[in-house]
Amino acid sequence: MRAIRTVIENIADTDATVLILGESGVGKDLVARAIHTASTRRDGPFVKVNCAALPPGLLESELFGHEKGAFTGAHRRKLGQFEYANKGTICLDEIAELPLALQAKLLHVLQDFRFSRVGGHGLIDVDTRVIAATNRDLEDAMARGEFREDLYYRLNVVEIHIPPLRERKEEIPLLASWFLSRFNEEHARTKQLSPETMARLAEYSWSGNVRELENVIRRMVVLTDGEEAFEAVVARSRNGHAAAPRPAPGVTESLREVARRGALAAEHKALAEVLERVQWNRAEAARNLKVSYKTLLNKISECRLTPPPRPQT
Repeated sequence: MRAIRTVIENIADTDATVLILGESGVGKDLVARAIHTASTRRDGPFVKVNCAALPPGLLESELFGHEKGAFTGAHRRKLGQFEYANKGTICLDEIAELPLALQAKLLHVLQDFRFSRVGGHGLIDVDTRVIAATNRDLEDAMARGEFREDLYYRLNVVEIHIPPLRERKEEIPLLASWFLSRFNEEHARTKQLSPETMARLAEYSWSGNVRELENVIRRMVVLTDGEEAFEAVVARSRNGHAAAPRPAPGVTESLREVARRGALAAEHKALAEVLERVQWNRAEAARNLKVSYKTLLNKISECRLTPPPRPQT
């Protein structure tokens, strides 16, 4: 992370396009905002667009705006996010989810920062810095014809790869202490973590990365049994499957809870088998399971699955 900070400082006074790579939850958004804050554009807007959160048919209008009457429902002119980011920074999150046709238009925009709104003819000039982010393997996406190679090289002027939290475990105690202080203040609590809990935090795999750590610390602060709940999560991860929690004395599980637990275990098993079969190619796994790529990532996080370690080179 010190190396990433050095890169941010080196490119702060430039308008170089930046491509941020890393798993979901590692902090790509924070790095993008740090780049903007350190740049000469810090007083301008920071506009973030989640390319995976909008239907493909609306993305072009969202990015570049539209004129009145451009399509059914376009009752008035709408400015696009590129226009709102003028004199500032636009962050295109989940850039790999852009449809190929829109990738082509974005490529042309990045060449001269000039475009026309949907349904418009006049050209609009913007002055903005572009940061793109994704948790997908873009080289793999290019090989499958899902991402344009020329757009990749246009975006990848400066590449920042954020390693997953499991590869920088020395940061976990610092992050945990920071989140603990923040949530204690936010919820008017005085929660302290035992040395045993801090040790468990450091040894856990954190498939959800910093975002998962943040949520775990928040639960520990607001719930009286937060540390015990995390211990149960650690135990399940060691066993490699979702073990059934022990029912409280005198409490009998309902059939609905039994069925839900059984469904989760079956889902975990099926997901693990498909990912292993396709060698953790998430895009292929999503197609095999007939779910969206984003749904697959959420399921991987819910089931706390992690890819096998890469062979040392």
